[in-house]
Amino acid sequence: MRLVLLGPPGAGKGTQAALLSEKLNIPHISTGDLFRANIGEETPLGLEAKSYMDAGKLVPTELTARMVADRLAQEDAANGFLLDGFPRTVEQAEILEKMLSEKGQHLNAVVNFSVDEDTVVERMLARGRADDNEDTIRTRMQVYRNETAPLIEHYGAELVTINAVGDIEEINAATLKALQAS
Repeated sequence: MRLVLLGPPGAGKGTQAALLSEKLNIPHISTGDLFRANIGEETPLGLEAKSYMDAGKLVPTELTARMVADRLAQEDAANGFLLDGFPRTVEQAEILEKMLSEKGQHLNAVVNFSVDEDTVVERMLARGRADDNEDTIRTRMQVYRNETAPLIEHYGAELVTINAVGDIEEINAATLKALQAS
């Protein structure tokens, strides 16, 4: 199964990704983890990304896409994967679709974990991280809405929306049930 996970910061994507990865026996591929691994291992892609980050610049989409393509080419992703953090824009979604179609593959579903903004703020404040204050969280939510609203529209029929408010196991069970039905 090939999946993309969408959802605002604090929606529980990471928690659900870990559970889904285990239950579906597919690797959880987080772009954050990809960046850390490539930079830590000083791969050519990692060194290139680090040069942008050290200069305070965003890593270009093309470079992020190359990291994702490299990871999807690994043996453990041959039978499926769960992408978290890529794509973030319609441009990236189109790059992913091209990547997959070149291999004769397609996404099985795009899971959108839906949660209202006040719940996100409450959850993120409860984490107690120094950089999580209400203004910062609401700004991140606005950025998410600006980037993701077009993606939700782009994916249309492939989108499986899950209410991400409630018990972790209940959300996971609802996700698995929705994926079986899609």
